[in-house]
Amino acid sequence: MGNWVEEYKPVMAMVGLQFTYAGISITTRKALLHGMSPSVFVVYRQAIATIFIAPFAFLTSRRKGTSGRLGLTSRSFGLIFLASLIGVTINQNVYFQGLYLASASMASAMTNLLPAITFLLAIAVGLERIKFGSMRSLAKMVGTALCVLGAVSMALLKGPKLLNSDHIPQSLLIVYGLGGRQSADHDHWLLGCLYLLGSNLLWSIWLILQIPLTASHPDLISLTAWMCFLGTIQSAVVTSFLEPNIEAWRINSNIELFACLFAGIIGSAFSFFVQAWCISQRGPLFSAMFNPLGTVIVSIFATIFLQEEVFLGSSIGAIGVIIGLYIVLWGKAKDIKQPKLDEFDHENPKTNQSTVEAEAGADESSDVIDLEKPLLV
Repeated sequence: MGNWVEEYKPVMAMVGLQFTYAGISITTRKALLHGMSPSVFVVYRQAIATIFIAPFAFLTSRRKGTSGRLGLTSRSFGLIFLASLIGVTINQNVYFQGLYLASASMASAMTNLLPAITFLLAIAVGLERIKFGSMRSLAKMVGTALCVLGAVSMALLKGPKLLNSDHIPQSLLIVYGLGGRQSADHDHWLLGCLYLLGSNLLWSIWLILQIPLTASHPDLISLTAWMCFLGTIQSAVVTSFLEPNIEAWRINSNIELFACLFAGIIGSAFSFFVQAWCISQRGPLFSAMFNPLGTVIVSIFATIFLQEEVFLGSSIGAIGVIIGLYIVLWGKAKDIKQPKLDEFDHENPKTNQSTVEAEAGADESSDVIDLEKPLLV
């Protein structure tokens, strides 16, 4: 019994983490529907995350004895500032606008596009290569195409309404220029989808930036704390322009306060350590495989607790995104597991063994790098 529990601990942890992410989506959307400004929410979330992450960064640097040797250079500070602006400030403002205008289930489903968008950007900057005729490359291309087509279907092909009705107040839609009973439904849904698509693009750019960023500032917990801190400052400046009325900063209900605390403490601090531990046990691919489960959980919870609409076309599109995600991940898994046979020395078996061992060591080191990357959502 004990061995069974130990073996399935990472699985149970990742399932629990998906319920946590679902709770963040539901409570955040509930707070936004209560009238909380998405921009103000971003500031409060990042401030709370900074308060909780900063002590861990300080203690870790002291334990490693690196506090005096890993000061910020002008290059590393510039990269952190840029990553904070793209991945935290702009990205989260865009994401929560999309969460408000579309739905929690749509926001969760759209995050499954992240591997496909990152794959396309990685090709553009030379981090990924396409080998025509390779089954792995074909899987990644087909999976990416399915993800994109599924996302387009989710946004445009709503189809017959299956469950519930829209609960976004008309007064709030007018604030965002979406008033009008006949057109508001379609307009706010489509605009929300565009916001969510933009959020995925920004987050993919942030992931690409991690390569020069982590090379410039290798103390990665400190890096996460710095990004949360700078994200708080940047978000506060942006929000001061978007929400000039001081009343927008007031927390008017318990659900708004709970959403800020839950997203800051659980969404940024707790989930960081749980996900990092799971990746250390089973690798980054294992962690990514649970994203579609989060989409299903959020959809069920949103239908029950938020009475969100469920459309046939959107559901079919979501299924296409999930299938595409798994195809892309399968292609990436083959990249990791399959040895480079064309580089083997057929006349020297010992050389072949050394090559396999070297590649295995490289795979393990790549898992460590992925483990230590800052996770801000």
